[in-house]
Amino acid sequence: MSGFGISSLPEVIPVFPLENAVVLPRGQLPLNIFEPRYLAMVKAAMGGDRLIGMIQPKEDGSLFEIGGLGRITQFTDPENGRLLIVLTGVTRFRIAEEIEVETPYRQVRADYRDFVEDFQAPQPMAAVLRSDLESTLRTYLDTQNLSADWEAVSSADDESLVNTLAAVCPFDVAEKQALLEAKTVPIRAATLCALMTLAQTGAENGSGMVH
Repeated sequence: MSGFGISSLPEVIPVFPLENAVVLPRGQLPLNIFEPRYLAMVKAAMGGDRLIGMIQPKEDGSLFEIGGLGRITQFTDPENGRLLIVLTGVTRFRIAEEIEVETPYRQVRADYRDFVEDFQAPQPMAAVLRSDLESTLRTYLDTQNLSADWEAVSSADDESLVNTLAAVCPFDVAEKQALLEAKTVPIRAATLCALMTLAQTGAENGSGMVH
């Protein structure tokens, strides 16, 4: 994302633990904020660098090691006790440690060094992988009784398509985490194909919607 590099990112960031929600580099994540602690977090971020870390919680309340750092690029206050925001992904991060804070929201010390590729042009996908992704998506959506704007799908660049699908497809926490942690766009695309195929198999075996 333009204007950002590892050296310009904060060492300590606020985090929003939320299941099934990931923000990938240059991807977007809309959020409806209503809990008081996260309203406070968003307002603090808006008064500073607008950066928030999205991280998935585990069942025991601890956090996964890797999350996504996003910048608030849209902000709406409907004056009903909620805030509507859109995060645009900057980079992934690894939690170095969770720190003790007096804020109502959690904060962590973030390590970005494993994700320098998030600031570089994405690795291109082979044409056969792109074709496989689109055909697998068609079958997956049919089995889930969902539809898509196929003109938009076909015209989207590889990274935008892959990261949008990773964000919006109804995968479970572990599957979303696998997509987040995939090192490159082609690896993430291959992971998407595998997850959609697995979901199709479950539906065809009579289990209905897998998730």
